[in-house]
Amino acid sequence: MSRRTKRMSKKAGLPPGTMIPIGGEPTAKANITLFDYTEEGFEERAIDRVEDCFAYKGKPSVTWINVDGIHDTSVVGALGKQFGLHPLVMEDIVNSAQRPKVEDFGDYLFVVVKMLAVGESGDDIVGEQVSLIIGPDYVVSFQERPGDVFEPIRDRIRTAKGRVRSAGSDYLAYTLLDAIVDNYFAILEWFSDKTGEIEDRLISEPTSDILETIYGLKREVLFVKKSVWPLRDVVNTLQRGESVLSREASVVYLRDVYDHTIQVVDTIETQREIVAAMRDTYLSSISNRMNEVMKVLTIIATIFIPITFVAGIYGMNFEFMPELGLPWAYFGALGLMGAISLVMVAFFKRKGWL
Repeated sequence: MSRRTKRMSKKAGLPPGTMIPIGGEPTAKANITLFDYTEEGFEERAIDRVEDCFAYKGKPSVTWINVDGIHDTSVVGALGKQFGLHPLVMEDIVNSAQRPKVEDFGDYLFVVVKMLAVGESGDDIVGEQVSLIIGPDYVVSFQERPGDVFEPIRDRIRTAKGRVRSAGSDYLAYTLLDAIVDNYFAILEWFSDKTGEIEDRLISEPTSDILETIYGLKREVLFVKKSVWPLRDVVNTLQRGESVLSREASVVYLRDVYDHTIQVVDTIETQREIVAAMRDTYLSSISNRMNEVMKVLTIIATIFIPITFVAGIYGMNFEFMPELGLPWAYFGALGLMGAISLVMVAFFKRKGWL
């Protein structure tokens, strides 16, 4: 599977904070959805103009603004200006080549994570960058394209299930991170199924195309590891509760997310070792098959060496070779060759080579 090349060279020479979309597939228009809620009720809207979000800033409620599509820099810039985002933060939002990280700007947190899913073909893993701006009473999330793992959270807001409607923006950010991390376990199940299929094929029919499949799976494991490994530090920073935006009640839940992240990382390491072992198993299987073929060919050649020696001697046809004049010489030579062959076959069987 080929990964999209990140066109980092497009930013060469530009001043810091310049918003140049890098990576991902351009979307025609950014889709903006908004949830504004309290414990008593909620409002859900599809936003046509980014300016319609501005009225919700500073309200005594929790506001969640979700933007699908980071290539519309006018939307990112307008929201960044309204919520006082640093230019470098807006630059990182539209650059999907960022590694997972968390940055504390005092009045808001900037968090970058990777959301993973199985591709439409079912043979690869696709990922997208999710950027979270976590303020005292709002969360703004930026995604590369429509489609995410947040629908259960939206349903909980609509139906007032759980603590999300009675908690603050830090708890909402926790639920978003928790949904992303929990979806990693679906990726691990996909890896488990794939490795099981490959192992069955290695046992039954270790053909040459399996090696390509193994290397493809190895690339997927490395891709997931690169996306998940830095998330440990992100969640660890959040669960320490050093930011003024982190409440103690939410820190407890973030510790659970940290435990899940460690479990995912450990499982990914195990999968990497399994894939490496399958590659070694394939190479050993091919080597063993080659050794078996070479053993058969060696035995055949060994049997024919003395026969060829006898045939070579009596094929010289010198005038004074006494055996050439005997009437039974031809059949005697054939008998000698057959006897030599039978003795050698019996010897090989006794040694366990046949």
